[in-house]
Amino acid sequence: MADTPGDATTLYEEKREEMSRSNGHHVNVAEAEAQFNALSRQLSKRSQVANSQSSDSTADGNDLEKASPDDERRFDLREYLTSSNDANQQAGIKHKHVGVIWEDLQVEVAGGLNSKYVEHWVAQCLAFSLVRYYGYGALSRHYCLLKPSATRAILHKSSGVLKPGEMCLVLGCPGAGCTTFLKTIANERDGYANVSGNVLYAGIDAAEMAKYYKGEVVYNQEGECLAFCKAAYIMILALEDDIHIATLTVAQTLAFALSTKTPGPNGRIPGVTRKEFNDEVLDTLLKMLNISHTRQTLVGDEFVRGVSGGERKRVSIAEMMATRARVQCWDNSTRGLDASTALDFVKSLRVMTDVLGQTTFVTLYQAGEGIYDLFDKVLVLDQGRQVFLGPPSEARAYFENLGYNPLPRQSTADYLTGCTDPNERQFAPGKSVNDTPSSPEALETAYLYSTYASDNDDAKEKYKLLMETEKLTRRLSELPSQQTRRKVFPRRALPHENSRPIPTSHQLYSFVGSCACYRWRIFGQPPTSAGAFTRGSVIFAALLNTCLDAFGEMPMQMLGRPILRKQTSYSMYRPSAIALANTLADLPFSATRVLLYNIIVYFMVGLHRSAGAFFTFHLFNYIAYLTMQGFFRTFGLICFNFDSAFRLAVFFIPNFIQYTGYMIPVDSMKRWLFWIYYINPISYGLHGERIYENFVDMRWVIRYSKERADLTKYPNELGPNQACTLFGSQSGSNIISGRDYLAVGYGLDVNDLWRRCLPVIIGFFLAFQVTQLLALEYFPQFGFNMSINIFTKENDETKKLNAALRERKVLRESSPKDDGDAMDKEKKQAVVAGKKSFTWERMNYHVPSPSGPLRLLHDVYGYVKPGTLTALMGASGAGKTTCLDVLAQRKNIGVVSGDILVAGRPLDFDFARGTAYAEQMDVHEGTATVREAMRFSAYLRQPASVSKEEKDHYVEEMIELLELQDLTEAMVFSLGVEARKRLTIGVELASKPELLLFLDEPTSGLDAQSAWNLVRFLRKLADQGQAILCTIHQPSSLLFESFDRLLLLERGGETVYFGDIGQDSRVIREYFARNGAQCPSNVNPAEFMLEAIGAGVTPRIGDRDWKDIWLDSPEFQKVTEEIDVIKKEALALPVPDKSSTNATSFLYQLGIVVKRNSTALWRSPDYTFSRLFVTGFISLFISLSFLQLGNSLRDLQFRLFGMFWVVVLPAIVMTQIEPLFLMNRRIFVREASSRIYSPYVFALGQLIGEIPYSIICSIVYWVFMVYPMGFGKGSAGINGTGFQLLVIMFMMLFGVSLGQLVAALSPSVQRRKVAVLFNPFLGLVLATFCGVTIPYPTMARFWRSWLYQLVPYTRSLAAMVSTELHGLVIRCKSDEFAVFDPPSGQTCQQWGQDFVNTVGGYIDNLNDTTACRYCQYSIGDEFYTPLNISFSNRWRDAFILFSFVVFNLIVTIIASRFLRYAKR
Repeated sequence: MADTPGDATTLYEEKREEMSRSNGHHVNVAEAEAQFNALSRQLSKRSQVANSQSSDSTADGNDLEKASPDDERRFDLREYLTSSNDANQQAGIKHKHVGVIWEDLQVEVAGGLNSKYVEHWVAQCLAFSLVRYYGYGALSRHYCLLKPSATRAILHKSSGVLKPGEMCLVLGCPGAGCTTFLKTIANERDGYANVSGNVLYAGIDAAEMAKYYKGEVVYNQEGECLAFCKAAYIMILALEDDIHIATLTVAQTLAFALSTKTPGPNGRIPGVTRKEFNDEVLDTLLKMLNISHTRQTLVGDEFVRGVSGGERKRVSIAEMMATRARVQCWDNSTRGLDASTALDFVKSLRVMTDVLGQTTFVTLYQAGEGIYDLFDKVLVLDQGRQVFLGPPSEARAYFENLGYNPLPRQSTADYLTGCTDPNERQFAPGKSVNDTPSSPEALETAYLYSTYASDNDDAKEKYKLLMETEKLTRRLSELPSQQTRRKVFPRRALPHENSRPIPTSHQLYSFVGSCACYRWRIFGQPPTSAGAFTRGSVIFAALLNTCLDAFGEMPMQMLGRPILRKQTSYSMYRPSAIALANTLADLPFSATRVLLYNIIVYFMVGLHRSAGAFFTFHLFNYIAYLTMQGFFRTFGLICFNFDSAFRLAVFFIPNFIQYTGYMIPVDSMKRWLFWIYYINPISYGLHGERIYENFVDMRWVIRYSKERADLTKYPNELGPNQACTLFGSQSGSNIISGRDYLAVGYGLDVNDLWRRCLPVIIGFFLAFQVTQLLALEYFPQFGFNMSINIFTKENDETKKLNAALRERKVLRESSPKDDGDAMDKEKKQAVVAGKKSFTWERMNYHVPSPSGPLRLLHDVYGYVKPGTLTALMGASGAGKTTCLDVLAQRKNIGVVSGDILVAGRPLDFDFARGTAYAEQMDVHEGTATVREAMRFSAYLRQPASVSKEEKDHYVEEMIELLELQDLTEAMVFSLGVEARKRLTIGVELASKPELLLFLDEPTSGLDAQSAWNLVRFLRKLADQGQAILCTIHQPSSLLFESFDRLLLLERGGETVYFGDIGQDSRVIREYFARNGAQCPSNVNPAEFMLEAIGAGVTPRIGDRDWKDIWLDSPEFQKVTEEIDVIKKEALALPVPDKSSTNATSFLYQLGIVVKRNSTALWRSPDYTFSRLFVTGFISLFISLSFLQLGNSLRDLQFRLFGMFWVVVLPAIVMTQIEPLFLMNRRIFVREASSRIYSPYVFALGQLIGEIPYSIICSIVYWVFMVYPMGFGKGSAGINGTGFQLLVIMFMMLFGVSLGQLVAALSPSVQRRKVAVLFNPFLGLVLATFCGVTIPYPTMARFWRSWLYQLVPYTRSLAAMVSTELHGLVIRCKSDEFAVFDPPSGQTCQQWGQDFVNTVGGYIDNLNDTTACRYCQYSIGDEFYTPLNISFSNRWRDAFILFSFVVFNLIVTIIASRFLRYAKR
């Protein structure tokens, strides 16, 4: 250890030489260090060569004999990984390492209890209604159900020290506080109410460490439950400890991490570029961790196929190594790894700790003896209390001396954890709970009075003194320069953008397609009065479509939070850097997209053809897009979840649209609201575009003179006795000045184009960039850690059931343990009689790959008999889960060949119903309770002949068996990793599968006792006749012996062994011993056999491949013969009757599913309240803008605009409903694999659950629309407003059904942006072809003939407009009349009455001879009749709209049946 940097010799040092000689290690510590040092020497030689070349090229005047300063400072890779910044290197400071001291460390969380109660919809509505009276603080205390209470300690006072180069293993039962301890040591203190005590890092306190040296202490989390990005639903992301960008390769992932930590020019070898240096280090990291073969493989995740779980874990290790962090905390990171890979993982940590002199804390479940021996210290926690801290070799003896029974066959880590578990610990003979420290407090007291506590105090004080004396000279390194991060970050962002080709290309196609379709409808508008309104609407709609397209940025900012959280915690970059990087990375894509959009819009519509006009239009449109992109990104960054961001955005969006100066001229705005116009960035973009476009004068022609042959007395051209109703027109003039049109109609000054519009909108763009930087730096929203459980309120039934569970729990704890689990042979044979066996022969599985078909399984043989428990094991990447998926018929890509038979016959369609599959991913309805989730499975999967009472009773048994008694009413989303895993198993067990039970890694994430209890229960099920096949990781010897048979795979899906295990693993030991691999008696056979076949780095034992040995073995011949016997016996039996696909009827399924969906929505107040808030706010704010409308011409237009906002409701609902539907479909895909319920039930249930909330929202919208605006003044009266409520309800349901339809046609959750990006196109088509923005008479004949009739908004607006305007008397205001002079000698009536009788309207002063005042309409019917709207068709139109709801539902059902996008 002389070469190992550190402040003191570690305990591990003494064992190191002996361990390095061991031939069974997969990651050889000494060999890894040798490779590391070899690279250092190699780079040092390159340094000498580079320096020599540099010296040869010097001027002749230099002394060639004189040593160069660079020669004295050779590059050292070890120095790079442990050194500080360039300034320290230049100063010659060699940075020492960071030990950790914690004194009286205590952590408290809010809540006197370990729970809170879930908030529901009514509570949030009540809270919102009372906020203006009580304020937020009083509101949260008195009216929300999430009530803060007194704090409680989850980690009690703890003290200790860990020096550099040491590793500490933290042990404890679930809930003991291991994760809390690691997070606090790693300075991750968010989510805790109070952290007291003192933590010192090389003498630096926690506050200074977090401020200046954040990246020097890192934490790699367990499957942490983060609540955030609640996109219209309770979305809880169960994070793994391997959080990466799934669509980047391993090399790209590590290259980015290295590039953020690359030393500057003075810290690298002269002549070696940054890229060359990173490549050298990257190669070394990959070789050290044995993942060189994955360099160009995607990292992957649950949606993207990539490297295996074990390889992904090693990518995380390499990433953390690249951070150069001095203190590292690993939280249960071996979860899901097989024993061999887990050992490799911890050995890699040992290498990292020794080579780099780091300080490492690790918490593990089911740590084997080989893992345990690698640590220098072990810390044992019991309910947050420190009950031991000392050498691992002395820990077992310490607890034995306290009075606990020695259990020699149990691993030390399991033994120590078991001593803190009341259900597992055993007292020594003559000892009992009365005379042995057994409570957490007693164990803590015993430790405090032990020599280990005093030794730790002495070591702590000595190391503290050492840190104080060296504090002035051992300052930590600063982070790499911001210049480095600025250079690398856009490069990282661009691959990340390119890694999502579907959203990017779809966004382009949707953007361009929508504008092409829309603009073709108004192709080639003439520069006349006929095109004046359409030109304005084109510019307005083009700008809105561009700006609102950026709305999709808001949810995307939330989806990237886990990655951002991890990388910023590693101090790879400042959080604010990502805002600038995202903007820069998006520029090429957005610029191309908007440019193509503007070209199509501008030239197809026929706007002013000049370069200056086009580029002005493009400039304002693109800057407005960037501004709104920054606006929505800011909301996505500052808001905790999507619903809060959604509500906040809707607060602004209607005002941005309403107060642009287009829908409501500035002089018509209410005086208390006109200021919105001046803070609206869209208004400045719109004005800039309209000002430049209207510089050119427009000529117009009176159209009616040619269209109406009966009006022969009026001239065909504009005469001195005629006038135009367009703004800015003058009587007798056929020219309308663009300046006058803008000034009179909209109050715009053309001189404001460059002096006001452009500078202000650029200012908004810069302001929103700054707000993003500030939000990320000072208000990061990374979600909250679910450190508490959230419960629902108990009802009478659940109170009785929970009381019974608690009573049985107390009774079981007080009664002696019953080990008589085994069933005698005769009874077992009687139980399994008549049950079916499951066999597979020559099973192969190929998947497509870029290089051709890739074989994952090769000629696998095996069988599972009723009443047997079969284990499936293998190294990481051997194909265990793949094999299980193939056997369970869960694969839907690739080609499966071979024979997979049940009772000797091919699989029937009801195979999935007769099996249960507890998958590795814990996918559940997050708002359900534990009992509800298990009952849901039992109700729908057990046969209909079983009564509800029997199903409920069986669920209670499963709850008791899985030790979930205290969590029966806990919400699934608030469960920890271990509890979620038990629930996943319970949901499958509740189905009571008749044929086979598959389990994928059922013990992963469980502590040793929970894993043992689970396997014991599986053993009981098997003894009762159940056939079980499960993958198992890291089993102890006792656990391994509980299985009857083993299927062992090696890389490539090759079979190594299939057969009996035997008592004490005798059979499998003999097989391997006979073939040259003798397993020592004191070694776990489950670990040994993986080492023997060469599962890790170490070569296999023997010269032959173990798959070849298996094929030539008599055991293989015996297996094939046994399969033939099984098939022969099964085929001799009569063919069983086929059952239906589902266990229950359609109506029963629908009732259960609708009940669950309704409960989920009730418990998702953010989702339901957001819709209510949004619909109510839009209606109210629009009504405030159009308060108490009168009968004027402008008020008529305002009434139309007020009703037009109804068509906005579907777009809003779609944005909210799509993520919820996609997440629910994710749950449905898992449940549908087991034939729990049909896709028709799923689609219907989704819609039915939404109906009550849609009706309530419709009523709120209707109330705020009808009465404030003053509707019901026409012939229909108040009854007409009731009809409008019906239309609004239909529109709301249409939005829900359309959103579900779009979501059903969209890919998985990972690509839900496809649905979001399709919304603008769909909304634009529906809104613009309904005959309002472009009137029906001016619409192109092609679109008018079919699409106008097909758009549902046509029917809704026709029904509402005709109902409201029918019989409504119109009276123009003074400024709304068109003024003209009649010919000399004629009155206004004589000259204009014929025109009025034909066209409509009225003349206000019939008897005057000058200044005749003509109003365009006299009654509302004259307005909508030319628009192809009829009052008599309003009921027909309403139910045509409802028929679209039915159509959407039918298509959603079909899509749910055939388009699930679940590729596995």
